[in-house]
Amino acid sequence: MTFKIATWNINSVRLRIGLVERVLKELQPDVLCLQETKCPQGQFPSAPLSDLGYSHIAEFGQKGYHGVAIVSRLPFTRQFSKPFCGKEDCRHVSVTLGKTKPVIIHNLYVPSGGDEPDAAVNEKFAHKLQFITELEAWFRADAIGKDHGGIVVGDLNIAPLEHDVWSHKDLLKVVSHTPIETAGLMRVLEAGNWVDVMRQHTPPNEKLYTWWSYRAKDWALANRGRRLDHIWATPRLSPHCSDVTVMRETRGWTQTSDHVPVMATFNLNV
Repeated sequence: MTFKIATWNINSVRLRIGLVERVLKELQPDVLCLQETKCPQGQFPSAPLSDLGYSHIAEFGQKGYHGVAIVSRLPFTRQFSKPFCGKEDCRHVSVTLGKTKPVIIHNLYVPSGGDEPDAAVNEKFAHKLQFITELEAWFRADAIGKDHGGIVVGDLNIAPLEHDVWSHKDLLKVVSHTPIETAGLMRVLEAGNWVDVMRQHTPPNEKLYTWWSYRAKDWALANRGRRLDHIWATPRLSPHCSDVTVMRETRGWTQTSDHVPVMATFNLNV
């Protein structure tokens, strides 16, 4: 059977719940992971999603900032959220699907890091680097249970490869593509022995973006994008990923997010 999982930084789920419904109808994922929901715990707009068949929802939210959620047509056997950097700022939620061959899904919203790529003067950038360090240690230890498959999705706020940004040279000193961030994210990838399934389907020498700034007057014409949103899988699952879809057209929708949904299709039983 096919299993489809999508990820989208929605930038306020209550403001854009109609767009979430539209994506669910058009992509038909089994699981949709959302970041930057900006929704207090217990106020997630679940009713319209349940009406579409997505009745299983794991949310971890707070007022105004951050927040993550997983909506699913499939039931969860376990869910939890992990704090990072001594903060309860709602940047991770995880669920496990299936029993005989369980798959754990980690949905992450990595700190953006502010504007100045200097941890000595920018507390937000220091927070981002600490988050990446803690994530690396966790993935190296026990983020995936024994005999589990694993998938990581989310807005990781780092474009690690040269062709994950519109200009490698111009963005080397811009937060999200600085060498210290990209090296850190690659260590996280290696720590969990993850496979970047997006680059499994689009070669690293081809441009691939998931985010275009609101500041661009004509985002499509300028096409100054970055790949900030990611889908990784464990080596057992990655060979079964048959397709990855970047729903670029959503960036042109009215009052949409500056990120676009990404969906991976796996041929496996969950």
